[in-house]
Amino acid sequence: MRYLLLNKPYEVLTQFTDEHGRATLKDFVPVPDVYPVGRLDFDSEGLLLLTDDKALQHRLSDPRFKVPKTYWAQVEGLVSAEALGHLRRGVQIKDGLCDPARATEIPEPAGLWARTPGIRYRANIPTSWLEISISQGMNRQVRKMCAAVGLPCLRLVRARLGELPLTGLQPGEWRDLTAAEVAGLRKISGAVRRY
Repeated sequence: MRYLLLNKPYEVLTQFTDEHGRATLKDFVPVPDVYPVGRLDFDSEGLLLLTDDKALQHRLSDPRFKVPKTYWAQVEGLVSAEALGHLRRGVQIKDGLCDPARATEIPEPAGLWARTPGIRYRANIPTSWLEISISQGMNRQVRKMCAAVGLPCLRLVRARLGELPLTGLQPGEWRDLTAAEVAGLRKISGAVRRY
C-alpha cells in the first residue's frame, strides 16, 4: 500500500486527467494507482493525501467518521467576535446547516509560501487569517461559511488532516507517509488493519 502527502498547488485539479489541459495531479505525482482522499478545490492549496488503500480512503473522506480537516483561510475584512461565534455555533449555507467549527483568528501562518498569482492587494480593505477545523465535506464549505459571516475567502490552504500536518513541503512536492503517520490516520478514523 502507498500513502502519499502532496502539497497541492493553487489552480491544480484534484484528479489525474483533464480534457481542457489544466494542471492535474499527474503533473506532480508520478506514482500509479493512487487516488486522492477527498477533494481540494482547484483554487485551494495545501495538504492532499493520496493512497491505494480504499478502506482508509473511505474512512478519511466520509463525514460519518468525523476526521477533522484544518484550514488556514485568508479573508477580506476584520474578524469580529460575532463572526467567530457564528462559525463556532454552525452556519447556514445554501447546501444546509454546517456543523459547529473550531474557528480562531491567527496571524499569517509562519513559513507560508507565496501564492502565484498572488492575492490582489487593496489598500483600503484589510485582510485577516482564520484557522478553521471541520469534519463535514460539503462542496466549498469553508469558503461558503466564511462568506456567510461576512468574511469573503481570498486564499484557502488545507494545513492538517487529523493530526497530520503539512510541513516541509513546498507547492508541488510530495513524500511517502511514515508508518507512524499511517497508524495515526488509522487510529483517528477508526480503521482497523486487516491482513
